[in-house]
Amino acid sequence: MSLPYLNLREMEQAAAGVLPPAAFAYYTGGANDEHTLRENREGYARLKLRPRMLVDVSHIDTSTTVLGLPLAFPVGVAPCALHGLVHPDAEVATARAAASLGSLMTLSTMSHRTIEDVSDAAGGQFWFQLYLYKDREVSRALVQRAEAAGARALVLTVDAPVLGRREAIIRTPVHIEPGTVLPNIGPRVPGSEHLDDLQYFDSLLDPAITWNDIGWLRGITGLPIVLKGLLTAEDVALAVQHGCHIWASNHGGRQLDTAVTALDALPEIAEAANGRAEIYLDGGVTRGTDVLKALALGANAVFLARAVLYGLALAGEDGARHTLELLRDEVRLAMMLCGKTQVSELGPELIWR
Repeated sequence: MSLPYLNLREMEQAAAGVLPPAAFAYYTGGANDEHTLRENREGYARLKLRPRMLVDVSHIDTSTTVLGLPLAFPVGVAPCALHGLVHPDAEVATARAAASLGSLMTLSTMSHRTIEDVSDAAGGQFWFQLYLYKDREVSRALVQRAEAAGARALVLTVDAPVLGRREAIIRTPVHIEPGTVLPNIGPRVPGSEHLDDLQYFDSLLDPAITWNDIGWLRGITGLPIVLKGLLTAEDVALAVQHGCHIWASNHGGRQLDTAVTALDALPEIAEAANGRAEIYLDGGVTRGTDVLKALALGANAVFLARAVLYGLALAGEDGARHTLELLRDEVRLAMMLCGKTQVSELGPELIWR
C-alpha cells in the first residue's frame, strides 16, 4: 500500500485525526509539564553533524547487529502498551511490519496479544519487555513463556517503580473494553474493582525493586538482560557489574519530568560502559539524522514506539511498515551525505557541539 506521508511528523498529525481522543492522549502525553517530553525531540536539533566529502558513497550498508541478532538497519520498535487501542491486529501487525523489514520488535508486557502470537508474527525475532511485579511468581511465569516462545532478550523496565503523573491521561482516561483480558497481566484480582485500568496495573508494580532483584532475574533465565531506563554513569557501572546491557531512556518523558534526556546522557553512558555492554536508546527520534547522532555518541541501535503506533492507526501493518521504511531510507540518505558507508563508521567525530 502506498501512503502519502513524507515523514513521521506528518504521520503523527494524520493519526491525531483518526485516533479516539483518549488513545491519542495516552500515547502522546508526558509527565507533569512535559518539559522532558519536548526536550527529547528538541535536543536532536541542537546537535550538528560534521559531514565528510569526496567519499565513495555508491554502496551503503545500513546493517548492524544487536546481541548477535542481525538488523537490516539500526532501528527497532520500543515497547509500548496496548496496540489494540489503535488497530484490531494490535501487536501482531506491528511485529509483522518490523520482521518484514529486518527490524526488531520489543513486545510490551501490557500487550493485547499473547507472547506466543507475537513471536509467530515476528518469526522469533523479538525481545520481551518485563516489569517485576510484587508477585514474583507472575513475573517468573512471564519470563518462562517469553523464553519458550523464542524471545532473544529480556528488557527489564527499571524506571517505573510507580507510574509517573501523566496529566493528559488523568484528564482523558483510556479505558480497556469490558471483558478484555490483557494476556500478560491476567484477570483482575478481587478487590480491585474500584481502580481504573492504569491504576490497577500500577498496583501490580513493585516499588521495592533493587539491584538484588537483577540477581534473582539472572537466576531464572539464560536470556540476555537489558535494563531500560538508565540515565547515569553510576547505574551503568552497576548494570555492567550485573552482566546487563543498557537502554538509555526516560520512558518517553512519561515518568520524571525535567529528567535528563537519553541523548544528553549518552556520552557519559558510553564512557561508563566502555565497550563492556551494548547500548540502546529511545526518546524523540523522528528523523534519520537523529539515528545517526545517537549512534555517533555510542548507541548500538535506536528504538521508537509512538511513531510506529501512528502508522498502525493509519493503515495497520502497512502503516507501521511505512513508518520504519521512512526512517530506514532517511538513515541511508544521511549516511551518504555524511560520507559514511557503514554503521561502524559512525563515531563521535561526526558530532559538532
